Amino acid sequence: METTLPLPFLVSVNVPPGLGGEKEGLNREEVSCLGCVFFEVAPQTVDKVLRFLGRHNTEFQPFFDVTRLESRDDVVTLLDAGARKVFVRPEQLPDFAEFGSRVAPVVSGSSASQLASTATEHGLLVSDFDQTAPGAVQFVEEAKTNKVTPLFIKPVPGADLEAFIGHAAECNAIPILPSTGLTSKGDAGKLSVPKILAASWKSDRADGLIPTVVVDEQDTALGLVYSSEESVGAALKTQTGVYQSRKRGLWYKGASSGDTQELVRISLDCDNDALKFVVRQKGRFCHLDQSGCFGDLKGLAKLEKTLQSRKQSAPAGSYTARLFSDEKLLRAKIMEEAEELCDAKTPQEVAFEAADLIYFALTRAVGAGVTLADIEKSLDAKSFKVKRRTGDAKGKWAEKEGIKPAASAAPAAPVKEAPKEAAPERITMKVYDMASVSTQELDEALKRPSQKSSDAIMKIIVPIIDEVRKNGDKGVLAYTHKFEKATSLTSPVLRAPFPESLMQLPAETVKAIDVSFENIRKFHAAQKEEKPLEVETMPGVVCSRFSRPIEAVGLYVPGGTAVLPSTALMLGVPAMVAGCKKIVLASPPRSDGSITPEIVYVAHKVGAESIVLAGGAQAVAAMAYGTESVSKVDKILGPGNQFVTAAKMYVSNDTNAGVGIDMPAGPSEVLVIADRDANPAFVASDLLSQAEHGVDSQVVLIAVDLTDAQLTAIEDEVHRQATELPRVDIVRGSIAHSLTVRVKTVDEAMEISNKYAPEHLILQLKDAEKVVDKVMNAGSVFIGEWTPESVGDYSAGVNHSLPTYGYAKQYSGVNLASFVKHITSANLTAEGLRNVGGAVMQLAKVEELEAHRRAVSIRLEHMKRST
Repeated sequence: METTLPLPFLVSVNVPPGLGGEKEGLNREEVSCLGCVFFEVAPQTVDKVLRFLGRHNTEFQPFFDVTRLESRDDVVTLLDAGARKVFVRPEQLPDFAEFGSRVAPVVSGSSASQLASTATEHGLLVSDFDQTAPGAVQFVEEAKTNKVTPLFIKPVPGADLEAFIGHAAECNAIPILPSTGLTSKGDAGKLSVPKILAASWKSDRADGLIPTVVVDEQDTALGLVYSSEESVGAALKTQTGVYQSRKRGLWYKGASSGDTQELVRISLDCDNDALKFVVRQKGRFCHLDQSGCFGDLKGLAKLEKTLQSRKQSAPAGSYTARLFSDEKLLRAKIMEEAEELCDAKTPQEVAFEAADLIYFALTRAVGAGVTLADIEKSLDAKSFKVKRRTGDAKGKWAEKEGIKPAASAAPAAPVKEAPKEAAPERITMKVYDMASVSTQELDEALKRPSQKSSDAIMKIIVPIIDEVRKNGDKGVLAYTHKFEKATSLTSPVLRAPFPESLMQLPAETVKAIDVSFENIRKFHAAQKEEKPLEVETMPGVVCSRFSRPIEAVGLYVPGGTAVLPSTALMLGVPAMVAGCKKIVLASPPRSDGSITPEIVYVAHKVGAESIVLAGGAQAVAAMAYGTESVSKVDKILGPGNQFVTAAKMYVSNDTNAGVGIDMPAGPSEVLVIADRDANPAFVASDLLSQAEHGVDSQVVLIAVDLTDAQLTAIEDEVHRQATELPRVDIVRGSIAHSLTVRVKTVDEAMEISNKYAPEHLILQLKDAEKVVDKVMNAGSVFIGEWTPESVGDYSAGVNHSLPTYGYAKQYSGVNLASFVKHITSANLTAEGLRNVGGAVMQLAKVEELEAHRRAVSIRLEHMKRST
């Protein structure tokens, strides 16, 4: 069957985040490698779907059954956000005629008459197709006769998928297959995806192998190889490049050379006689000294590689290094080249100046960690837009060129906007007014962004922990190779003394770390107990309590979307001050196997014994149980994502590990309380400083008696500042589940805050210090307009490792006490035992613990005999 789809089938999955993983069948990574997905959308799931599209609309090719949606606006918003095709009820088709091939009808059942009467030039979806129904045979014949293209058919639940695919082939239809019924691993009772693909492709070779073009994410051809059903299964299972050598069997690309591949997508060509693998290539594909078998990179791809290399190795103080470190210089060069391009006259001048502008624009992208693939995804996302803007130039640029604002057009019919991840025009938080919403509605709105279910997380982390317990260093390295792509690592540990070459930092960074180190040290040193607590509870009975440092501590320093040497300081300095004998850091390495020099420098300053080159559950397990190279610790501290948190809680409940943890900790969050005296720019900056942590972060503004104009000023600042941030896409994701609450009084604000129990609480209030007495639940409080949360994250001295997700109601943030344990002692004289002995014996008698009673009575009788 010839098709414009990259696969001969669609994978039906639950509404996001149900991309496999929640049930048996294909997991999220396997679905991602296939890419062609199908969802059924309901009114209550529209926002979830839009959030999914905002993040993944170029990663997947999504198709939607929208027959349960009554609102045309919702359907249009889905199309605008990147839906490739939506299926509507036949009577709705006239409402969507303007969108052409991206809208098609859907009918239910296997009626041949429906097929003939409903199909359009843009195709048809037949849902709930039952191949065992009496009309199924007639349906197949009618489909052959009418040649409906494209025809999609979706089976009834519980259908025999292998037989269903046969019916689909007879109809020349595209089957929609449930992810829960598919497998790449040969699971019993499920249909093998590699088998489906192998049955679909056509090979002219006697051995049945199919030519496979390997390309990078920019579609640059790297080489030509061959695939088999077995190699496709191995590739899907490992998410790496695995092919079929014509002489040596399965070929795991990079297994010997280290030039490994991460599999992004598998697809078939239009007539099913060639495969394409899209990969992220580490190193080069070709065995010769060139990137691919068709020659070296050129154009933008070559420029990107060059800039990435220069970012890592440009000599300090060089022009190139300054472009990456001096934002003002780079901004000036971009503006300069843009103006020169606009002034260019001849084709040669335009080409020359455009090349210059692209050079500096790509420097900006590489400096922000953005790849050409990311830029192309953004361009692709724009190509799916169906909502149109006026296209006028923005204020100051229009004014500079003497452009007058266009006359206002007639107002268009209101269209429901997608959540802000899918609508880049405006970054703003949803507003709730306590004068018009109920407490229950507000509680629902203030719920933190949902995390994976505990069962789903445990299914992921427990095998990892067991693997590390069983195989030690080998298990840790295997997961580091898989998740961090640091395949060059041969040991999971970097031991002190750390080489100077790993701590090469600019002088200003060293100074910043040193200042922060000293402030954190001073604050935590002040928390030391001067002397043991000692109390004589009654004559002759002296009770005391003294502290001792925890001997071995493991400090988890996250990696991922940001480098966090500040976390190494916040954990390492109090461990050092407490006198812990063994300090072990763990942090995910970069893909080349190295750790950021800032973290190595902090580890050196706090006297760390070693750095575990791993992240996630594997790092937690290594420190909890110990391996050949990783020292076992007594307590694990530090923030992390939901998998790290779950792993910490799991090992702390395992008596075989004998390890404690600091607290549950999840995505970062902030709650800002602002009154009419608050500076809108300050408020916005505080909200955004937490929103940029991750898309699962949440920020909350409680506006105390603000006018509409004052609140608008804050909203304008949030949008303006956000669009200038390099992590603006992350901010969009975070702001989508963040909110503003309007209240009349500070007391109302504090009631909401104490119930929410934020990780960070910022008081931008006229008399902020007086309000501190009202704080009952918060991880850390930042008082007044001159105290941004950022100072707590880095250099003021307070600790930034804090309880999140409402745990501030039960837990303290990390402090000196987190690194010590308290031991109590009792010291009685003979008089003391006589004074307290009667009470002890009576309570022991009540509890029927005779040995306890006798331990006192024997001593008292001995006293009597001795006098």
